[in-house]
Amino acid sequence: MSQSREIIYKCPYCQKEFEMTIYDAVNANKDLDEAERCKSGDIFKQLCPHCHKDFMVMNPFVYTDIDNKFIIFVSDEEVPESLQELSKSFDEAGYRLRRCRTIKEFTEKIQIFEDGMDDILVELAKYDSFIEYIDNRKGNAEDISSIEYQHTKDDVMKINVRCDDRGLSFLIPIAALEEVVNSQKDFFAIDNKAFPLINSDWIIQLYNDAEGLIS
Repeated sequence: MSQSREIIYKCPYCQKEFEMTIYDAVNANKDLDEAERCKSGDIFKQLCPHCHKDFMVMNPFVYTDIDNKFIIFVSDEEVPESLQELSKSFDEAGYRLRRCRTIKEFTEKIQIFEDGMDDILVELAKYDSFIEYIDNRKGNAEDISSIEYQHTKDDVMKINVRCDDRGLSFLIPIAALEEVVNSQKDFFAIDNKAFPLINSDWIIQLYNDAEGLIS
């Protein structure tokens, strides 16, 4: 079941305090309404009753999907000891354990896992799309506002590279991504029990470290 609580919070706009409900955990299989709000990010949205402006409040939060066997801890903080203690049993049960630092990472991660995809393949696809855009499309890295996973269909992954009001889509065969990861298993290895951050920063650091070793 979902876990929520009431807190007193000061509005960042009008500086007035009010009581709000925040969620500490959501079980996607038992709380369908809350799960939908997680997918949109609205679970973190709050509305000030005084100035009527809305804003996001991202508190440490655990999202569990039993059917798709994954657990996401959402926070910029380290995984709490209480959750770490359960990680071994979840790992042995075949759950994918992840940490997300931002709401955007969280909503995208849900979609990736619900699509039945491996987030390592997704981050590799996003990284390759970035390189393709810079090297072959003659674009500039500073013009890119976001690189997003859209969907996987017929074993082809679609990645969108957005530049302000423009965008460019890349279609990448899953087989090609799997071949790269399977041929470099040690390079892409992760510790699932540690609730790893598998995001753009992670894969960029991987390649930066590899270049450092070569040089």
